Amino acid sequence: MICRGVRGATTADENSRDAILTATRQLLALMIRQNDIQPEDVASIIFTTTVDLDAEFPALAARQLGWLDVPLMCTNEIAVPDSLRQCIRILIHWNTEKSQQEITHVYVKNAARLRPDLSDLPPVDMDELERWIEDHLVRSDTADE
Repeated sequence: MICRGVRGATTADENSRDAILTATRQLLALMIRQNDIQPEDVASIIFTTTVDLDAEFPALAARQLGWLDVPLMCTNEIAVPDSLRQCIRILIHWNTEKSQQEITHVYVKNAARLRPDLSDLPPVDMDELERWIEDHLVRSDTADE
């Protein structure tokens, strides 16, 4: 079995305990249903919130759903200017036989705009990247001598 990541994001209607738990429960339940995830197959879950959501730990929603033995962690997202506010993100580390292409990542409410499926990725100069890697590897080799 391979450990895969399942991503999801949503937004809370306000910075209140109820709004954070409701949004997180809805998102987590949808992620579980769409991927047929069983708690015993989950290695861990990371929950993040934007800094404007601090009324409750979103991981409590997983406990409310009965996920008592799964390791959970909460943290804040980087406060990038003009980024989506009141956002809750979930990353489930899931032991599964499914391929990456078979996994359904879930983005709901205002978070649906976070992933218009990677079509706006900035270009990368692959030759420059390759030169940097080679240069770094050469420096690492000479440092070992």
